[in-house]
Amino acid sequence: MPSSRTVVFVVFDGVKSLDVAGPAEVFAEANLFGADYSLSYVSPTGAAVATSTGSTMPVDGPAESVACADTVVVCGGDILVGAPIDPALVAAIRLLRERTRRLVSICTGSFALATAGALSGHRATTHWRHAQLLARAFPDVDVLPDALFVEDRGVFTSAGVSAGIDLALALVEADHGPDLARAVARNLVVFMQRPGGQSQFSAPLDIKPARTPTLRDVVDLISADPGLDHSATRLADRVGVSTRHLIRLFQAEFDLTPARYVETVRLDHAKSLLDSGHNVEEAAAGAGFGSPETMRRTFVARLGLSPSQYRDRFKSTGRP
Repeated sequence: MPSSRTVVFVVFDGVKSLDVAGPAEVFAEANLFGADYSLSYVSPTGAAVATSTGSTMPVDGPAESVACADTVVVCGGDILVGAPIDPALVAAIRLLRERTRRLVSICTGSFALATAGALSGHRATTHWRHAQLLARAFPDVDVLPDALFVEDRGVFTSAGVSAGIDLALALVEADHGPDLARAVARNLVVFMQRPGGQSQFSAPLDIKPARTPTLRDVVDLISADPGLDHSATRLADRVGVSTRHLIRLFQAEFDLTPARYVETVRLDHAKSLLDSGHNVEEAAAGAGFGSPETMRRTFVARLGLSPSQYRDRFKSTGRP
């Protein structure tokens, strides 16, 4: 029997329940197959916390009561995004960082880690909806917006909610090997390794509105009919500017080339067509990819899965 591995979950008022329960169930399930994880829950002050579902979660004590831990998991919550983070939570993370072998964040817990300085100079991820904000707020963090989870020198970050389960499985595999992790995945009826990154779950194109009237006109042209010829030269001609100037506008405001922006619009349009029941050929034509094969290459490169796989994964819950 392997020696006990203590996993400490850091929770707070507003913590997302599934960010705690999902990874915790993975570690608890692993114990059924021979692992020996010991789970505990702490808050910054030692007081019980109110979760995102309105339930009260008791804890085992304050963060300072943890002398050492194999793994510290900082859970996420909407309260961590777009507002100052409780200094007591930040202090707890800084304290526990020195007392653990592995520091982990689930979903928006990455914002708490970054505020505590634990992600400085590190690669990291977070929920796709907040990845750009994390990158802007903490320019010293290399944010990977499509990753389900990232490991960098003992600091682990995961994408939204269910990606915490993916990361917990990866930690179990690192500790006990793939056979035990596979048994856990099968028992929980989840993927051992989920196909594709988190971009497959993202909503349609979410880029801040263009500031300059010229770029707004170009963006409107692309969105109105993604299937037209939207080469940089053609777009520049339509709005009466040079191609070089148009490229500079895209780079300055979106940090994208015109071609990359057009491809992203077409990808999002194709996803919407597939979601609404169109087949692959119809989606490719309607989104302006020219051929199903061109669309397939784009899906695989950007999402990590084919259009058919995307359609099958999101077309229905499979209810009777």
